[in-house]
This record gives sequence, structure tokens and C-alpha cells, in this order.
Amino acid sequence: MTRRATNTSTTATNSKRPTKSKTVKRTMPKTSAAKTSSHATTARVDQPIAVPRPAGAVTFVGTGPGDPGLLTVRATELIRTADVVITEAPEHTALLRGLLGARADVVTVVDGGYGQDGQPLTHASRAKLVVKHAKGAGNVVRLIAGDPWMYATGTEEAAACAKAKVAFEIVPGVSAVTAVPAYAGVPLTTRTSREVTVLNVAESKIDWAKHAEAKTLVLLSAVKAIGDVARALQAAGRDPQTPVSMTSVGTTTEQRTVVSTLADVAADVKAAHITAPAVTVVGDVVAMRGALSWFETKPLFGWRILVPRTKEQAGALSDKLRSFGGVPEEVPTISVEPPRNPLQMDKAVRGLVEGRYEWIVFTSVNAVKAIREKFDQYGLDARAFSGLKVAAVGEKTAENIAAWGIRADLVPSGEQSARGLLEDWPPYDDVLDPINRVFLPRADIATENLVAGLHELGWEVDDVTAYRTVRASPPPAPTRDAIKSGKFDAVVFTSSSTVRNLVGIAGKPHASTVIAAIGPATAKTCEEHGLRVDVLAAAPSVEVLAEGLADFGAVRRLTMTEAGVPVTKPSERRTPGRRRAT
Repeated sequence: MTRRATNTSTTATNSKRPTKSKTVKRTMPKTSAAKTSSHATTARVDQPIAVPRPAGAVTFVGTGPGDPGLLTVRATELIRTADVVITEAPEHTALLRGLLGARADVVTVVDGGYGQDGQPLTHASRAKLVVKHAKGAGNVVRLIAGDPWMYATGTEEAAACAKAKVAFEIVPGVSAVTAVPAYAGVPLTTRTSREVTVLNVAESKIDWAKHAEAKTLVLLSAVKAIGDVARALQAAGRDPQTPVSMTSVGTTTEQRTVVSTLADVAADVKAAHITAPAVTVVGDVVAMRGALSWFETKPLFGWRILVPRTKEQAGALSDKLRSFGGVPEEVPTISVEPPRNPLQMDKAVRGLVEGRYEWIVFTSVNAVKAIREKFDQYGLDARAFSGLKVAAVGEKTAENIAAWGIRADLVPSGEQSARGLLEDWPPYDDVLDPINRVFLPRADIATENLVAGLHELGWEVDDVTAYRTVRASPPPAPTRDAIKSGKFDAVVFTSSSTVRNLVGIAGKPHASTVIAAIGPATAKTCEEHGLRVDVLAAAPSVEVLAEGLADFGAVRRLTMTEAGVPVTKPSERRTPGRRRAT
């Protein structure tokens, strides 16, 4: 191992750079008033000037067909800064929960889909509701599924605003007309087929003879009427073998697509229990789905995956699982709390500032957080690390240290663990090392292996409890039932403590649930609790863990496809009894 020079924090380096002061001459911007005739200068400055203002303002924001990732940047900005949000669909509630964060408690959310009597609001009632709130103070955002001006009520509501002299803005959204077929792997146009006709089956009586020759038809609200539509198109001369696709709940992980023909589509849709909302495509382009289906063939598509971590810790893992089509559900099993007696930490931090230590070792992201909070308490910053060598147990911990403006001097070159850290740790040398003491802030339940290993290398260690890990409260009863009965397709364990705590507060996962573990120690704990590990991460990283589960899902899907059997999720298959480790 090559030993690095003494670490100096980025913050400390930047703070010592000399700066040059600049004199900035501020000038007032020229206005049209400066260019007016001389008689305008006789106006009194205290004379009020009447400026007409609109009665209110509202922004109509298209939210797309379902996938929140399809929101535009402008839509996201407006939702996050809104004071009043008028929703339209039930899924908007989850959308707001994800975007508003801490502001959720100060934002007024109004249901624009249903009235106080529980009945759906008419177009006129919605328009009145929008105008009423727009005339109040604050930023008002009206959420509309899809695009506000494409097969939606945005046009009528905007017209009502114009009549009431309420200013409005339109933020277009991705329309279900194009997005849902794209997520189903059905292109609406090709190099040789450019004609697309869009029809809303529910809104008016359609003369299907006029559309029988159309290259590609996109039908909205056709679930209940698909039998009549198919018969009418065949009667008008359309080939009964014309391919047809119907995609339900498109762009979400609940998406389902039925591919059929005009002759059989009514029976196939009924057999598959397809429900609204759905988008139907009629035409030869449907035949391309076999090669172009990309969303429903993701390795973890629709899998309900249990993530037993706190919400703060689960972000990166959940995002990675979503990228593979999974539906992560975060269940906290550990609560991170300050040590019962903070005096030991206070003394160690003072020693750090006074130069008592040669090294500080961070064995987790929580340890980095605990030290940062203690520094904030004392009014310290990263400059206190000047002259101190910093070690991190792995790349993730090193990244968190780097976000503080500090570069880790030592990260394991092999296994990212306490054992890997010891393999690279230099023995104490009284010539090269003026101080032989190491500061080790860590959890109260950490093992003693690292301390013992450092002692063997000649170092003195101040082993300090920086935080406590406490078992969290049990999850709600429906979640506990889902864990035990196999309604989760997989569970990802990121530490031995998550295994012990999940079993302690919710019980063992069902035999059909796929078990994924982040490393050998976690896998061993799973086996000790009678769980067979199906996926073992190649490296102790949540991203690698998610990739390993995705590889497992891909192989499973391929095996079923090659066997000619329907692709099912683990939760859709049952094995008797509880799985035991072998």
C-alpha cells in the first residue's frame, strides 16, 4: 500500500486563498420614463399610479399518464413551490407526497375530481373550483393527467379563467396518446407508415367506415366498447387479422398489455380482465411489440420489493430497484439515535481539534453524520481535520466524507469491510507516525474485530460510541401480513441487523420470497434465521445488490420464456411450508 500525504480538507485549503476585493459600480436601469417628454417630469412622486392587476392566477400543469418520471422540469418546479394544488386523480396524492417533502404540511391540497358529496365533479364545477382558488393569494397549481389541452378539461377551465379575468399559464404534459403505446413497445409511426388517427370512442358516435383504411388507429376509452368497435371496423372492410394491442394503466408498474386481432380482441380483453384507463392501437405497427417491448420486460417489472431500511438510507437502493421495474416498499427496521452519554464523544472531538489523533476511521455513513452533527454543535467545520489522516471502510462512506470537502487517505483496495480495511492498514511506525492514537466513532453494536486488529498493528484506539441503533416499531398490520404470506416478491437485506430486526418486528419472509443479501456476513445471518439466500451481491454496495437481484430476475424470466410458460412473479407462485436454509 502506498501511503498518502497528510490529508488537508478542501474547505481548509480554499479558506486560505487570498482574495481581491472589487469595487462594483451599481447603476439604475434606464426606463422608458427617462425618455418621455419634459412635461412628464412635473408629476409628483407621491402621487399613486393605478396599475390594473388580474383577479388571480393559476397554472395548469400536465402530469403525464402515470409515471412521475415523465413530468417536465417546469412542472416539477411549480409543484414544489405551490401554495395550493388542485388535484384530479388519486395518483396525484402520491405524486405530491414525493415532490413536496417537508412542504407537504404547508400546502393546501384540494380534490378537483370529487365534490364533498363524493360524486365526480362536472366540467363546470371544476372550472368554478379553479377560479375560486385562483382568486386567492399564493401560487395555485391545477394538476391535470396527461396534457391539459389534449383530451382533458384544461381547455374549458382555462376559458372560465379568461372570462373571470384570472391569469393562467399552461405547462404541457406527456399525453397518454403517445406515451402509453411507447411504454408498450408499439411505435405509432415508422419510416413507411406516417398516418395516425386518434379517436375518443366514448365522446361521440363514430363513422368507422371513414377510418377503416387508416394505417394506425389510436383509440381512447375503448375498453367496454372494443367488441362493437372491432365488429364495426371489420364490417367496414378491415382485415379481421389486423393486429390490436390494448394497454391498461400505462407507464406504471401495473401496466398490462394484451395483443390480439380484430377478430379476437373482445374475448382476449375480457379474459385478461383489462380495465380502464387503457389505450388501444389498431394497425400493423402492433406486430413490432415482440421486438420493441422494453418496459414490461424489465427484469423486476412489477415486483413488490421489501426494503428494510430507514427512508433516509433507502433512497439510492429504491431508485436502483425502480430502474429495473421494481416497486420498492421501505420499512424501517432501525432507528439511529444519539448515544445515551454524549460526554465520551465531546471529549474525543475536543481531542481531535487539539491534535491528539493521527487517524480517524469512519466505518459507516451514520458515523460521518454523527461527527458532522457534533461539529455543527461546536461551530466547527472541515478545517478541523487539517493534519489528520482519514480512513473510510468503503467507497460509499468515502463519498459521504468527500461531500464534506474531505478526501479519504485510506479506503480498502479489496473487500470493503473492517477486515479489508485492516489488510491495508499500515503498522505503527514511531518514525513516520508522530502520534499513535486512532479515533474510531461507531455504532454501539459494532464488533470488536477492527479495534483488536489495530491494536495488533501497534495503534492505540479511542473506541467511541457515536450513535445507537435501536429496533424500530413494527410496521402496520397489512405489511406484516404481506411479509408472512408471500405478497412481497423479494426482500433486500443490507446488513445483519436489518435481518434480525425485520424478523423481530414483522416475522420471517414467506418461502416464495426471493432473499437478496449484501455480503457474506448478512447472508450468514439470514441462514441463521432459516432463510435461504437466493442473491448474494458481488460487492458490498446497494447498487450492486440491486443489480444482482435484477440479474436473478432476468435469468428467471428467460427460463420461463424458453420453457414456454407464462412469466409470473415470485408472489404468484406458492410453495408449501416455510423455506429453510440448506
